[in-house]
Amino acid sequence: VSLSGVHIIQEIMGCEQDDETKQTVAFKLYGYNGEDFIRFDIETEKWITSNPLAKTTKQEWDRKTASNGVWKNFLTTVCPDMMKMYFNDAKNQRHRLPDKLSHVTIPPSVSLLQMTPSSPVTCHATGFYPDRAMMFWRKDGVEIHEHVKKGEIFHNHDGTFQLSVNMNVSSVPAEDWMSYSCVFQFSGVEDNIITKLNKSVIRTNWGKNENRTDKSEKHSAVL
Repeated sequence: VSLSGVHIIQEIMGCEQDDETKQTVAFKLYGYNGEDFIRFDIETEKWITSNPLAKTTKQEWDRKTASNGVWKNFLTTVCPDMMKMYFNDAKNQRHRLPDKLSHVTIPPSVSLLQMTPSSPVTCHATGFYPDRAMMFWRKDGVEIHEHVKKGEIFHNHDGTFQLSVNMNVSSVPAEDWMSYSCVFQFSGVEDNIITKLNKSVIRTNWGKNENRTDKSEKHSAVL
């Protein structure tokens, strides 16, 4: 290897896990001036050349059996453990608001959605915190269960949550629509967020309508 002029040495080391098989593959290799140079073989604890210029380096590094044993342990044990730890931490952080918000109640934005005129009406709440919440449809102030399908609570990327509840309105006469309402309710909180079943506020795929949530019982964020 020539030492005159400017040369670039690159090292790539790490491990990755196959999402399907859950098998971990580790690697440690070097590049020289933009070309593959030499790589470490975990099974044999030897170095494999990718360039004729790496022959001398291979001979020298193969003799470092103690160091090669350390690299094998790091790549097969330490690296996968670190990867799992960082992955779990990142997943937990993604689903958790900062500690200073742990005692805050954040109300949702509620929308009524309908794909087609014959589709169920979806009452969708998003951006709320914490997840101790429920949502349901009611008629004339009484909760109903017939023709209603409740969804699960899902995480948003910012640590808040979303929830939906559908109601089949195909058999509801037009004059009765205003007697139905969607209710969002935090556990342990008296105030509810109520959204009347009103065609003028339903967001659809065939028209542009703005949602206007009933503010009369909206719960504010409190510390």
